[in-house]
Amino acid sequence: MAQFKDFNFKLLVIEKLMYEDETLTPAFSIDEWMRDRGITDTVGYVYEQDLAYQVLEESRAYFEQLEISDELLASVDELLLDGGHQVYYECSPVWDGEDDLFDVRSLDDLALLPNLRLIDNADMLTLPDAEDQLAARGIEAG
Repeated sequence: MAQFKDFNFKLLVIEKLMYEDETLTPAFSIDEWMRDRGITDTVGYVYEQDLAYQVLEESRAYFEQLEISDELLASVDELLLDGGHQVYYECSPVWDGEDDLFDVRSLDDLALLPNLRLIDNADMLTLPDAEDQLAARGIEAG
């Protein structure tokens, strides 16, 4: 199984496969995870526990341990950078997109996606050489 180096890049792939394509199942739900533990108000809990604007440990553990087959990785032909992704809610239910919590910090994991051809909103990548790295792999920066 593939090992991701950048957690935030992995989240982009999970967004595509789990929440958009629905091919990586079952879909993780922090609300369901909380309900199973007797917590009915996820957002209220996050604020009460002073966990706002960070990745919840429960979510981090789930997504870090999540294995994605090479077959599913090969099915990814495009990724979208967008602060409104469902996977971000599942990680940080009150995150407002106003900080760098989910910024991709490395593109080393591009090698795990042999058929990736487009990263939409690539201008949201804050890496200084992102365009060069994408171009070197024949990936369009949309």
